[in-house]
Amino acid sequence: MSESTTYQKIFCQRLKTARLAKGLSQKNLGILAGIDEFVASTRINRYEQGVHQASIEVVHQLAKALDVPPAYFYTDDEELAQLLFNWKRIDSEVKKMIMTTINLNP
Repeated sequence: MSESTTYQKIFCQRLKTARLAKGLSQKNLGILAGIDEFVASTRINRYEQGVHQASIEVVHQLAKALDVPPAYFYTDDEELAQLLFNWKRIDSEVKKMIMTTINLNP
């Protein structure tokens, strides 16, 4: 399996996981991401199945609709994916502790 195939599979899995975690249908996610309602369900389904690859602009729209950073869709590290998925919901003090722990914020 090529590296691009691996990352495409990761994207497909993460998109579906985030959508389900938010309790959204494929159609609702598509509409929230600015996709025409008449094709929203089909487009999201094709992204989740890996039939089509989303452009970087669409990835950013999906990330915004799902309230996750775009990087969430591509990291191959499951722990980092969980951190990215939850980042916006983490208390600012906890974020500071995380950053201090990894020496990025003295």
